[in-house]
Amino acid sequence: MLLTWIDLTIVCIYLLSTVFIGLYLKKRASENLNSYFMGGKTLPWYMLGLSNASGMFDISGTMWLVSLCFIYGMKSIWVPWLWPVFNQVFLMVFLSCWLRRSNVLTGAEWIRTRFGDGTGGKLSHMIVVVFAVISVLGFLAYGFIGIGKFIEIFIPYETIAPLLPFDISPASVPYMYGIMFTSIATFYVMMGGMLSIVWTDVLQFTIMTVAAISIGIIAMVNVSTDQLHAMTPEGWANPFFGWRLDLDWSQIIPEVNAKITSDGYSLFTIFVMMMLFKGVLASAAGPAPNYDMQKILATKSPKEAAKMSGFVSVALMPIRYFMIAGFSVLAIVYYQELDLMVGGKLDFENILPSAILQFAPVGIAGLLLAGLLAAFMSTFASTVNAAPAYLVNDIYKRYINPNASNKRLIHASYAVSVGVVVISTIIGLYVQSINSVLQWLVSGLWGGYVVSNILKWYWWRLNGHGYFYGMMAGLIGALLFPVIFDGVFPDIASDILPLYLFPLLLVFSLIGCIAGSYLTPVDDMQLLQDFYKKIRPWGFWGPVRKLVEQQDPDFVANPHFKRDMFNVMLGIIAQTCLVALPIFIVIKDVQSGLFTLMVLAVSGFGLKKYWYDTLED
Repeated sequence: MLLTWIDLTIVCIYLLSTVFIGLYLKKRASENLNSYFMGGKTLPWYMLGLSNASGMFDISGTMWLVSLCFIYGMKSIWVPWLWPVFNQVFLMVFLSCWLRRSNVLTGAEWIRTRFGDGTGGKLSHMIVVVFAVISVLGFLAYGFIGIGKFIEIFIPYETIAPLLPFDISPASVPYMYGIMFTSIATFYVMMGGMLSIVWTDVLQFTIMTVAAISIGIIAMVNVSTDQLHAMTPEGWANPFFGWRLDLDWSQIIPEVNAKITSDGYSLFTIFVMMMLFKGVLASAAGPAPNYDMQKILATKSPKEAAKMSGFVSVALMPIRYFMIAGFSVLAIVYYQELDLMVGGKLDFENILPSAILQFAPVGIAGLLLAGLLAAFMSTFASTVNAAPAYLVNDIYKRYINPNASNKRLIHASYAVSVGVVVISTIIGLYVQSINSVLQWLVSGLWGGYVVSNILKWYWWRLNGHGYFYGMMAGLIGALLFPVIFDGVFPDIASDILPLYLFPLLLVFSLIGCIAGSYLTPVDDMQLLQDFYKKIRPWGFWGPVRKLVEQQDPDFVANPHFKRDMFNVMLGIIAQTCLVALPIFIVIKDVQSGLFTLMVLAVSGFGLKKYWYDTLED
């Protein structure tokens, strides 16, 4: 099935509406940097939460998750711990409040509240900017790959070749689409800044919700439990697992077994243990300096920051996974009708676009395409917005032109936005697999981020030099380890090698932190006292706490470590239920669905009592 004029009209209306929103909000956004990057800190928490959820509903990730659900069934609910998805739980419970209390504009600016303006503070500030820019480029390249592969399914080369005034190879078609849609997203974020992003995201999330519910219902109506059972291996509908994955597709779709082997997930228990270990540490480090951090800093208060982070999972997980399950179920039962061959090779990442063409009725296909384009553009726009926030506010304004007018700063932001998009596009031209970029980002680059950023919250003795050398060691390790160890472990798939190298990266970065901290003087104690009183973290702050208590006998240290960890556990359980429940609904597993709903209700009640009712600024 090809797209009809109705579907194409829906897509065009959506694209024009994003451009209109950007132009309409241009004046308000360009008042100053606070308005441009933070929306003036006037937006309500639920709108920022919807915006964040929309930004995480990215097209590349959704293509990847549909392929996971198709192949691994209910066991696929654990694989997104790679991100880790439960970082939103840590943010919700305590880290969003801690971060928002700083009242700064960017994560790099936040570093000054912790390490000051001395040599160590300046070094740590610079390394955060470098990390932010590298991660932004990585995520933009990741999105660029996904959008190109996605659109090519709907508008193949044969369709556009007669209309082009120039010749391009069929292999270059996805890159052309990537450039076209990244240009539109770049335009509206340049014009409207954070305000444009949030209002466009709310529109986008509304479109995605309608489309997602429609696809889930279509799957439930058209696929019976007997059909699904006949087309899936034993254990596919069971979220629990043993030492090995033990999903045998050889009698149904033999090619899937080869995909499982290439993914490297066969030893599933080890894989999940590694994800959980890395995920807890990465989550405890707080948000990376990207759009997630910018949305937290844009809230009105610490209490609203916590609510916003909690609302993201509630808004995103049920809707997204209802659609993912719908597409996966349809694709499994009607697998022979899908066109998954790309360049003579079977590409499971094409399940999502192929299933839309095959199963979505007229109108719904247009909504889905508009919604998934919206998801891509939301993620892309939010990421683009993060780059100038760091380069303009933290480099240009601070070091190059401190007296720059608002107009000049906004124009500099435009230039930076265009620059990072061009560079990330060039990177995307040389990357073939969505999963390879994903693994490098979440296991490699963020792995190098973890140690320094855990210690900055919980250990008073980490100084600016220690933070800098720990981050530098992590960045170097993230860039070089996959190259150095490529081929050393032949039994580990290259895409997930960064996950298995994570412990080594952790040690490498820890050595940098400790050596840098103990070989240089302690940071100014008054600076540490100010930070401790303002942010109110728990952790190893004994010497600083004693000084604060001497100066202020009424000061009460944060006593809530045990309560926060209990809430984190409840939050991870609740979030996992929000992922599993819509899949159980679509596959019509009533018993498992009711049990999941009961667990969700109990954990939700606990969070209401021990988290929500105890929130404070």
